[in-house]
Amino acid sequence: MKILVTGGAGFIGSHLVERLLREQHEVWALDDLSTGKHAFVSPLQAHPNMHFVQGSVLDEKILRELVRKVDAIYHLAAVLGVKNTVENPLKVINGNIDGTKLVLEAAFPERKKVIFASTSEVYGKNTAIPFQEDDDRILGSTATHRWCYSTAKALDEHLCLAYASMGLPVTILRYFNTYGPRATSSAYGGVIPRFVTAALKNEPLYVYGTGEQTRCFTFIDDTVEGTFRALQPQANGLVINIGNDKPISIRETAKLVVELAQSSSPIITRSYEEAYGPGYEDMQRRQPSLQRALEVLDYRPQVSLAEGLKKTIDWYRQQLQKSGRDSG
Repeated sequence: MKILVTGGAGFIGSHLVERLLREQHEVWALDDLSTGKHAFVSPLQAHPNMHFVQGSVLDEKILRELVRKVDAIYHLAAVLGVKNTVENPLKVINGNIDGTKLVLEAAFPERKKVIFASTSEVYGKNTAIPFQEDDDRILGSTATHRWCYSTAKALDEHLCLAYASMGLPVTILRYFNTYGPRATSSAYGGVIPRFVTAALKNEPLYVYGTGEQTRCFTFIDDTVEGTFRALQPQANGLVINIGNDKPISIRETAKLVVELAQSSSPIITRSYEEAYGPGYEDMQRRQPSLQRALEVLDYRPQVSLAEGLKKTIDWYRQQLQKSGRDSG
């Protein structure tokens, strides 16, 4: 099969590209490298079925040319990160909605299959744990920028389902806190890469809020497995949670990272206001129901948090050693 991956040089995208190539698919990876890195895909470019295209999903001409070549599209390109939602809400809203709209418009005439990467953020402050795909969305005020990413992704889902009702084969995947090698440790990335980077430098690990808020962290291999399986036609027209369903508090996560990294880092609590400014709201619990993923995709996460963290720590340690040699 010929497949386009938007955001193909990103964290999840580059791992997905590797998997698709292993499965003998021909892959076009589209990425503008605003957050993705060419280094993530450059080792793959010698593969005869690999094509890297530097460009934006918002470039309609490039996008339509690529969509014409392929049988299916994984749409992973997105503007994400908590700091972005707080500091650049317009970028988050426009970037996510416009990109998805263009992908769907390009795919529709020839009914090319689209797998859309959504997020557990769409559930908002819903307290009905575990989250099922048809549960209500409960969000804060529109005056709180923190919810703009959730809202943009939910509108993307509405667009996908509208096209599905007109005959486009679409599957929506809601990811739950994916981590692993290549995840960004910048202020715009997730909590685990931030913790791991700090721990390896023996710097403080900052826990925001009480630290009792819980998440279900999903190792990249498990996310990619569910994403790959979504190509199957029985997933068409469905929203499916992809993640791990074992919750852990942020404070306990920090402790585990320090232990596994054999670090001397202290764990320090900070208020949300210190981190993100006044008025920030968080989701206190985030746990998926995986029943639909099991029934439709036969999906079961395989990697425990401790095992995944060890692999992640090893990768970041290698990156720090490499950067030390390069600067030495």
